[in-house]
Amino acid sequence: MLSAQTCTSETRDAESALLERILAGDSAAFAELMRRYNRRLYRVARSVLRDDMEAEDALQDAYLQAYRALPGFRGQSSLATWLTRIVVNAALVHRRQSARLAELIELRSEPSAEPIMDDSSSPNPERAALRAQTRRLIEAKIDGLPDAFRTVFVLRALEELSVEETGETLGIPEATVRTRYFRARAMLREALASEIDMAFEETFAFDGARCDRIVQNVLRCLHSLT
Repeated sequence: MLSAQTCTSETRDAESALLERILAGDSAAFAELMRRYNRRLYRVARSVLRDDMEAEDALQDAYLQAYRALPGFRGQSSLATWLTRIVVNAALVHRRQSARLAELIELRSEPSAEPIMDDSSSPNPERAALRAQTRRLIEAKIDGLPDAFRTVFVLRALEELSVEETGETLGIPEATVRTRYFRARAMLREALASEIDMAFEETFAFDGARCDRIVQNVLRCLHSLT
């Protein structure tokens, strides 16, 4: 079994080889780099901006910044950490720009249409729909976390970064990472528990159309007996 040190060394060597190809003008190598880190970096941008399209825009800007800055990358931190810092900064810039724009014009937002999902090929459409609903609920509750806790939670829980890596990425002490992560988990559990309690109250609801239908059917039966 390879040691963690050996794995880290191999990762660094692979990153160095990839960077050499990028610096030599190999666009395919930069595409490989983006695909390697896209999920983590998108999640980080999304945790800051809480909007899918804005997160995509910020990520694209960050990649352009990173490409221009790559000749100055000295490997003092891992490539993933370096890229994540750039994405966080790009997302914060986007957030500030959006805030200024909102002050200048009246934003007329309309509910975004949910994408139409074709479950015809799914062996269990009901289960797929339930998973999608659950995912949207969890994403909404993560979005509801305070800014200081949300990105820490995404890096620790979703991307499974260590406390040390998260602290290095965000430039905060490890103790702060631990505190924010546990606070975020507690807030998320409380928010989800509240939703579940409300769902239990509405389970097998007996009001509205069902109630009316049963009453009418029973009265109709009684009327036929008289």
